[in-house]
Amino acid sequence: MNDKPKRIAVMGGTFDPIHYGHLVAAEAVRDRFQLEKVIFMPTGNPPHKEYRKVSSREDRYLMTILATVTNPFFQVSDIELKRKGYTYTIDTLRELLNIYGEDAEIYFITGADAVMEILTWRNVEQVLSMCRIVSAFRPGYDIHQFRNKVLEIEKTYKNKVHLIEVPALAISSTEIRNRIQNNRTIKYLLPEQVEKYILKKGLYKGDE
Repeated sequence: MNDKPKRIAVMGGTFDPIHYGHLVAAEAVRDRFQLEKVIFMPTGNPPHKEYRKVSSREDRYLMTILATVTNPFFQVSDIELKRKGYTYTIDTLRELLNIYGEDAEIYFITGADAVMEILTWRNVEQVLSMCRIVSAFRPGYDIHQFRNKVLEIEKTYKNKVHLIEVPALAISSTEIRNRIQNNRTIKYLLPEQVEKYILKKGLYKGDE
């Protein structure tokens, strides 16, 4: 009997650190599309994050596990962390379809900012043929410009981009890192176990 899930979501990100915005978005997408699993995929060496130093792969992986362990629908994968060189979405999707079968429905969860850059992704036409894009955005985001980009993607590649507003996305990893640098509280912005891990390891204290 094949018990592999056929309707899954992938949520990629540096997760530096992971926070409640990520978790709320993932659960909202899982519920809306009645998915069997959400796979959190910490990126290994993301090409779009060259502007700053990213925390170690081990730290980001362990924080993601700590944040998701209590949700039976959430899973963490180290596929991208093990890959050498830059990590590209197309390679991840190919690997997932190899694992779960070519007939698997994959929902790729990404942020609004990433959608604005999606046409620059490697093999974007193939990417959009292999998955359904779900874009999570925070209230107050410039939805007009965003919708124009979505319409362009849908018209060019005949692939619908699903939009979902997530109030918790007002939380950001950047804000959390800044708060730590300035000795301000991060309580209730991310799971307690992740907060404890950050404080124990002294993460982000030396960030610029």
